[in-house]
Amino acid sequence: MAPAIDYFFAAQSPWTYLGHERFVRMARAAGAQVRVRPADYGKVFPASGGLPLPKRAPQRQAYRLVELKRFSDHLGVPLNVQPRHFPVNPDDASRLIVAVERDDGADAALALSGAVFAAVWRQERDIASAQVLGELLSECGLPAARLEGSREPAVQQAYEANTQAAIDAGVFGAPSYVVDGEIFWGQDRLDFLERKLRSFN
Repeated sequence: MAPAIDYFFAAQSPWTYLGHERFVRMARAAGAQVRVRPADYGKVFPASGGLPLPKRAPQRQAYRLVELKRFSDHLGVPLNVQPRHFPVNPDDASRLIVAVERDDGADAALALSGAVFAAVWRQERDIASAQVLGELLSECGLPAARLEGSREPAVQQAYEANTQAAIDAGVFGAPSYVVDGEIFWGQDRLDFLERKLRSFN
């Protein structure tokens, strides 16, 4: 039986960006079904004891920048550690990903997610801008109408359901990959996720 992975993330997460392409390749190689689940970490953090970045201690904020640079160099994934449009409200981008998964499937949603991450962390683009989101749809070969569709109440409800599912699963950070109730937190845990996926063969 093919494994199923709940892929929980924040649309503005640099760590999700750093691991995204590796994760997509890994999931495809395993024949896994991916459920693309952007979540509102503004609600996940309070439920799990976490703090949003601006409220973290200065030492933690400084070390985060060091680690981002380390992983960017190690993985060969270009990343601006302090991009122009960050912090940024991720909600519109998240809802757009939800709408694309609903109407175009998981592969399209994964492609758009990768484009959203790169827009923030590589290209210095504002993912809170409707114009930028429309451009990303076009660049991914997706219908412009998805932007309007992302404003439907059903999409907001699905976004909220993703957030509650993350909380119920015990998720506390992004990215989190959940397989059979087991959480793999962080792009630096992808090796462990790969071992888990192999166990299904």
